[in-house]
Amino acid sequence: MIKSTRSLLLLVGLFTFLGCEQKQKDTSPQLPATKDYGQLVTLFNEWREFHTPKLVNGVADYSAAAMQKQQLELVQWQARLNAFDTTQWPIKHQVDWYLVWAEMNSLDFDHRVKQPWVRDPAFYVWFYPYPSDVPEREGANMYGAVDLPSYSSPLSEKDAATIAAQLRKAPAVYQQAKVNLTGNAKDLWVTSIRTIKEQSSDLNAFATSIEKTYPDLAAAARTAQQASDQFAEWLTTQVPSKTGISGVGKENYTWYLKNVHLLPLTYESEETLLERELYRSHSALRLMEHQNRNLPKLEKAANAEAYKKLLHQGVKDYLDFFEKQEIITMKPYMDPAMRAQIHEFVDTKELRGFFDEVDYRDPMPMRAHHNHWIDLARNREEPYESAIRNVPLLDNIFDSRAEGMATAMEELVMNMGMLEKRPRAKELVYIMLAQRAARGLGGLRQHGQEYTFDQATQYASKWVPWGLLPADGGTIQHEEQFYLQQPGYGSSYVMGKILIDQLIAEYARQREGKFVLKEFMDDFNRKGIIPVPLIYWEMTGDKSMLNRALGT
Repeated sequence: MIKSTRSLLLLVGLFTFLGCEQKQKDTSPQLPATKDYGQLVTLFNEWREFHTPKLVNGVADYSAAAMQKQQLELVQWQARLNAFDTTQWPIKHQVDWYLVWAEMNSLDFDHRVKQPWVRDPAFYVWFYPYPSDVPEREGANMYGAVDLPSYSSPLSEKDAATIAAQLRKAPAVYQQAKVNLTGNAKDLWVTSIRTIKEQSSDLNAFATSIEKTYPDLAAAARTAQQASDQFAEWLTTQVPSKTGISGVGKENYTWYLKNVHLLPLTYESEETLLERELYRSHSALRLMEHQNRNLPKLEKAANAEAYKKLLHQGVKDYLDFFEKQEIITMKPYMDPAMRAQIHEFVDTKELRGFFDEVDYRDPMPMRAHHNHWIDLARNREEPYESAIRNVPLLDNIFDSRAEGMATAMEELVMNMGMLEKRPRAKELVYIMLAQRAARGLGGLRQHGQEYTFDQATQYASKWVPWGLLPADGGTIQHEEQFYLQQPGYGSSYVMGKILIDQLIAEYARQREGKFVLKEFMDDFNRKGIIPVPLIYWEMTGDKSMLNRALGT
């Protein structure tokens, strides 16, 4: 690697980070330097094979012995990576090196700190019926779990048989889980009970839906449901003995930000920035409400027909605005990708989930956030030049880009005039920012060991306007649990947005008034869904954002 950072990059395990002087002795073997980028791609493919857990009777092995073996062997992989001399490589190839480096650091962190197979029962979810809006499902998840949206619908006979075979492994999964789960992280245990019970409900609904078409698959789902029910009962008996803290601590959190997500941030700086955005969103909201005080308030769609019309028109208006304003090169896959996310109308007088409460009032703010689905369609339809970037990054290392850009789009398109004829919708944009900042602070302070899970949900609820986020509601209950499972994700929406603002500023400054938004957006999207500091380096030639993360 670049000579000025060689001593840093050859460290194994703990790496030097801002505010922490601890270093771990370098025990990695010294290997001959290699300068061949093609060998990095080969190493990456082999690394991914190593990262995949070994199977025992068809089930991934997360036993103490297997994990200890993986942790010890990780040293050899880090040594192989650190043997590359990238000093003469183009920036895009150096960026790929850092992607592999971040993944190895993440596995190191998993073994030293997170240990989800030991500390988090929800790690063992075995059935996911709903799609994710990011390249790889959020959180730490057990290898081999059934990801139903990854199969074509309606299911083929072959796929039905494959899923049935996996679901029948659920009893073995939970037999192993009971042995592996020796951790004492109270909030992770308590919240996991709800997660496993929800899985049981999902399995029951799935079995019912395919009973006539694929009775064998339905029977397999019932088998998995029974195993899930029994696991939830076992968890309930164990919870009273769990008394430990679930957050990773401030120093570990900062190390993770810098060495895995490659962000030039610390626990403390994230807290400051999140608070600033929280207060800014509230102030802007109140000023916007004042400006709109003589306008009628937004009414929610009252029936299925009105809702469907509202959302479909929203997609058209959003993409028409993009084309008219020359924001991005338009592609045929964008429209269907966004329309596929229009869900069925829910007839209720109660509060729906937070984002539905936004969508039922005005569709435009969430259409901006649905940049996610355009990203995923682009990944499918337009492969990247880099083989390494064509594979989703492990452990949500992409979050500053995926969530940061989806969040940034909300204010970017508002600032470009998309909501000028919908002034009340601007209020929703600021409410969404307040929600992201408040829940991000809740997740952050769980890891800082300042908040319990319940305190985090209550804090977030308190700071979301209009009463749209009750502390006991499904949205914040699931979000704060996930942010406890995955350090840094809760803050990534706002932090990623802030870093993208910095990228736009520097990119435009370098062009001395000749900034063309469409050129910027197209270039940005072709870099892949990778950490923003790496995109910043590749688009500007300036490595300073990454260097601040690495302390170099």
